[in-house]
Amino acid sequence: MLTSYIQAAMRKARYELLEDGEYYGEIPGFPGVFASAHTLETCREQLQEVLEGWILLGLQLGHELPEIDGIQLTMRKEAA
Repeated sequence: MLTSYIQAAMRKARYELLEDGEYYGEIPGFPGVFASAHTLETCREQLQEVLEGWILLGLQLGHELPEIDGIQLTMRKEAA
């Protein structure tokens, strides 16, 4: 499920070539998930790394992550 979520989010990514020749990428609906690099491929790789860290931190902190393509990630709370 995590892999499907990441793949779905990455399909929503938007990239642009900036005036300085850098590529910039972000995923709409995922605040703070962005990257920039000299090549499009490196930008994609960095964007996915940022997304993965964002997901892990969000789950650890108990944040509600956006649903994407019908996939919702939530952290189960263990009974005490």
